[in-house]
Amino acid sequence: KWQYKFLSKNLPDTETIVVDGKETEVPIDISKLSDNDWRKHPEKTKYGIGWLPFGGYVKIAGMIDESMDKEQMKKPAQSWEFRSKPAWQRLIIMLGGVTVNFFLAWVIFGCLSYFNGETSFDTTKVSTPMHYTNIAKEMGFEDGDKILKVDGKVQNNLDKLSLDILLSDQVTVLRKGKEVTFNTDDDGKALAFKDDNPRAFLTPRYAPVIDTIVNPKTAEAGLKIGDKVVSVNGQKINYYDELQGVVIKNAGKAINMEVLRAGTVQPLSLEVSKEGTLGIASYKQLEKYVTTENFTFTQSIGRGFTRSIESLTYQVKQFKLVFNKKVQGYKKVGGPLAIIKNMPVQKSKDGAISINWSLFWSFTAMFSVWLAFLNLIPIPGLDGGHVLFTLWEVITGKPVPQKVLENAQMIGVIFLLGLMLLIFGSDIFKALTGSL
Repeated sequence: KWQYKFLSKNLPDTETIVVDGKETEVPIDISKLSDNDWRKHPEKTKYGIGWLPFGGYVKIAGMIDESMDKEQMKKPAQSWEFRSKPAWQRLIIMLGGVTVNFFLAWVIFGCLSYFNGETSFDTTKVSTPMHYTNIAKEMGFEDGDKILKVDGKVQNNLDKLSLDILLSDQVTVLRKGKEVTFNTDDDGKALAFKDDNPRAFLTPRYAPVIDTIVNPKTAEAGLKIGDKVVSVNGQKINYYDELQGVVIKNAGKAINMEVLRAGTVQPLSLEVSKEGTLGIASYKQLEKYVTTENFTFTQSIGRGFTRSIESLTYQVKQFKLVFNKKVQGYKKVGGPLAIIKNMPVQKSKDGAISINWSLFWSFTAMFSVWLAFLNLIPIPGLDGGHVLFTLWEVITGKPVPQKVLENAQMIGVIFLLGLMLLIFGSDIFKALTGSL
C-alpha cells in the first residue's frame, strides 16, 4: 500500500497581499494559522490505494475502527483528533454517510420525477377482476377477488400493489359481494420468490385480441392481427391469460382455434412450439390503463423526498423476509455480480450497447437508500454501531470504555467479513451453476 501527503485543495496554501498598490500572491504563513487548521498538520491526512481496490474507506484519527490501530489510541489525545471532540459533534460525523446517501437518493428521485415524470399502471381503470395464478391462490386469493386494501392501505399502482402484497400481513378483498380480510400465507410468498418473476402472480385481465405476431408459422396458419380468440379445442376463451394457459398445456401439439374476425367466426389450426408458445402477444390494449404524471420543479422536490421514504420503507419490509424461515429470502440476496447482471444494459445484434438511464438512476437511488438503512443498523463496524455508542455517551455523559469499543469492533469486523464471504460466495456459486 502506498501513501502520499497532501494539502487540501479546498483550502488555499497562498494568500493575496497588496505591495506598493499591487496585489501579489504569497505563501501563507502556516505558523500564524490556528492549531485546528489542518493545513498546519499536512501529515494528518493521507490518501492511499489498497491491493484490493473495492469500495472506499476513511480512517479518522483518534477513532477505533476496522483498522484496529490500538497504538495510536495509546498516545495522548490531540485537540484535533476525533476522540477529543464533543459527543454531539462525533455523532454528526457518524451520521454524515447515512445523510449523504439519503440526500443523494432524494436528489435523484426528484430529478427523475421532474425530467421523466412517473408512469404507472392504474388498477382503478381495469373493470375486470385480476388474474390470480396458483401462487396467488396459495397466498389466499380466489378467482374473482377485487383487491381493496393491503395492510389497511389502498394501492392503485399495479407494480407497487404486487410488491405490497408480497410484503404484507393482511389483504382485504371484495369476494362474492362481501368484504373479506385474510392473512397472506408465507407458503405462497415462498413460491413467488422461487419464480423468476416474483411479481407475476398478479396480472390484469384483458380481452384475447391479438396485436402482435412474431412467429411466421402462426401467421401462415391464418392468424391475423386484430383477431379475437373465441375458443381453443372447444374451450371458451374470455381472457388472454386463459388462452396462455391452454396453449402451454398443448406444448408441441396442434390446436384448433376459433377467432372472431370482422364479425365472423373463423376456424384455424395452429402448431404450438415445444416451449408452449405461439409467438403472439396482446399487450397494446393495456396502454389505456397506463398513466403518466408530470411534476413542476417545486413539486419534484417534495416528490423526491416521498419516493425516498417509500423506497426506504420497502427496503426495511423486504429485510424481514431475508430471515423468514418459510420465504427464505436470503436465497435471493445478491452481491456485486448480481448487481451488475441487473443493470438495465442491453446489447443489440450488431454489438451496440444501450442503457436505460431512467432505470439505471432509479436503481442507483434505491441502492443509495439501501446503503443508508444498512449503515444505520447498530452493528459494530458500521456507522450504526458507532452511532449507538456515541448516543450512549450523549445520554449517560460517560464514554464507552476503550476495551469495550475494541472488542465490539473486532466482533463487528468478523461478522461483516463473514457476511461478505457469504454474499460473494453466493454470487460465484450462482454464476457457475447458471442461476445468477
